[in-house]
Amino acid sequence: MAGVVAILFFAFVVIATLIALSVLSVGVEEYERRYAVKKTRELGEMFLYINPRQLLLVNACVMAVFFALGLLVFNAIVAILLAVAGLVTPTIAIRYLRARRIRRFEAQLVDALDQMAAALRAGLSMQQAMDNVARESLQPLGQEFSLTLRELRLGVPMDEALTNMADRVDSDDLRLVTTSSNICRQLGGNMAEMFETIAETVRDRFRLEGKIRALTSQGKLQGWVVASLPLALGLVLNWMRPDLMQPMLNSWFGYTLIAAIITMEFLGILMIRRIVAIDI
Repeated sequence: MAGVVAILFFAFVVIATLIALSVLSVGVEEYERRYAVKKTRELGEMFLYINPRQLLLVNACVMAVFFALGLLVFNAIVAILLAVAGLVTPTIAIRYLRARRIRRFEAQLVDALDQMAAALRAGLSMQQAMDNVARESLQPLGQEFSLTLRELRLGVPMDEALTNMADRVDSDDLRLVTTSSNICRQLGGNMAEMFETIAETVRDRFRLEGKIRALTSQGKLQGWVVASLPLALGLVLNWMRPDLMQPMLNSWFGYTLIAAIITMEFLGILMIRRIVAIDI
């Protein structure tokens, strides 16, 4: 009888394991389809080529490192929270890299517009002016213009090539340039004057954004200081009186309290950033 029970139990464990692996496989495929493919495409638009499987491997490695650090330094609960944080860390890193690339592109675009305007006044065509910008500009603007020129040499129309570049970069300034260029080419306007006007407009916007950042930097700094005070106070108390902090770190009530503090701190930082974020 005991042997039959053991066999049945073993069969149940095998079946449950197979079902769990099947569900996990479906979850990984869905995760790869919805997340990894999208992020891989975003990296490809930044000329950082990586396949979805490699991105999933990087994500898993980050989660494993965060989980191991949580186990070594804190406990299992904190390790699980850090593993969840490791799950979203690559997404935050990709978003940061993309935003930094857009800012760098927009900073280079002003000088590129002036250079294209000068080339057009000298009698060059639009494609020749773009070729000069692609050869003399640094990344990322040089990369994007070079790719657009390759599309033009393959027979892609100018309007479509410029639209493709605007979709890749996802910059409002570049969309303005693309739309204005397409309309100006169709209606026969003065493109050199148009580029100079847009360059001056973008410069004025950069100047205004700099003033706004200087005025709102104090509010952002105050938000981070206020948000870091509870964490700093908790570390100091844990160092000075660990006997007072250990009950909170070893009970469910303490974990609930810490989770409530982290949630309120996050909401406070989010509200402060929404208040001081002024879109132009």
